Amino acid sequence: MEQYDIVIVGAGPIGIATGIACKKHKLSHVVIDKGTLVNSVFNYPLNMTFFSTSDRLEIGDVPFISHQPKPTRDEALEYFRRVAQHWKINTRLFEKVEAVNKKEGGFMVHTSKNVYQCRAVVLATGFYDVPNLLNVTGEELPKVHHYYKEPHLYFSQKLVVVGAANSAVDVALETFRKGADVTMVMRESAIQDNVKYWVKPDIENRIKEGTIKAYFNSELKAIRLDEVDIQTPDGVITTIKNDFVLAMTGYKPDFSFLKSIGVDMVLKEEALVPSHNPDTLETNVPGVYLAGVICGGTVTNKWFIENSRVHADTVVDQIRMKIN
Repeated sequence: MEQYDIVIVGAGPIGIATGIACKKHKLSHVVIDKGTLVNSVFNYPLNMTFFSTSDRLEIGDVPFISHQPKPTRDEALEYFRRVAQHWKINTRLFEKVEAVNKKEGGFMVHTSKNVYQCRAVVLATGFYDVPNLLNVTGEELPKVHHYYKEPHLYFSQKLVVVGAANSAVDVALETFRKGADVTMVMRESAIQDNVKYWVKPDIENRIKEGTIKAYFNSELKAIRLDEVDIQTPDGVITTIKNDFVLAMTGYKPDFSFLKSIGVDMVLKEEALVPSHNPDTLETNVPGVYLAGVICGGTVTNKWFIENSRVHADTVVDQIRMKIN
């Protein structure tokens, strides 16, 4: 059994940043992830460009130099690999954390491969692993995808894209330009205002000219092998031919994992949020901390790499004060 001061669950950018803070303060650590390093970034669309400039994604005082002001997915993967290597972050990848049990003086962390003893646990697991489901008949069909990688699969196919935010807009435009027949279905009355400013006019013009079809104030009601039903605002069910559905409806933290540790879920302004002190980031379970986007719970547009990098230092400072 391995022993550490801190076990960090999640090897995303904030998990890495927390490992760096541990290194700076000479606290022993291990960063555990059920996938690869920065697994969420790895699963982004192949051609994705970040909204932020590269300098706002930097961690660990390692410069992030990209070819353009806004880096690509591949550049980000290269950067975070380089950061992890530079700081010699102690990682255990493709190892799932299955249980975190409180014990005298700390915790026992059980994974698919090992058992770790530690004095504190930091949860930096993000929210990209659990999609928000449509909860409609036929969602279980293999033609329904909640993640998008690249457009070739959808060439010459009738594609329904659900959503009105950045991911849905990016998918609609990219697949349209690679030969898909694209229909967007949105509960909203318009494309969301927070869509990237250089993309929003593009999608609005494609909808206006009719090359991308759009149903506003609408939602899918049923999915079948070769068609879907759309509930329109006038109460009429419209049925259209369909080969694939891409539900770009967002994601949420793994609440079941949090609950298994004993972290309470609280309702704040109609959002479900893991219980934690916003100043210390400690949860209702003493010794268990949150870091990164997981702090926002179901509000997934509050915390990003850019504004949650500071969580790493906050959490490690709090743990240092307790264990020293």
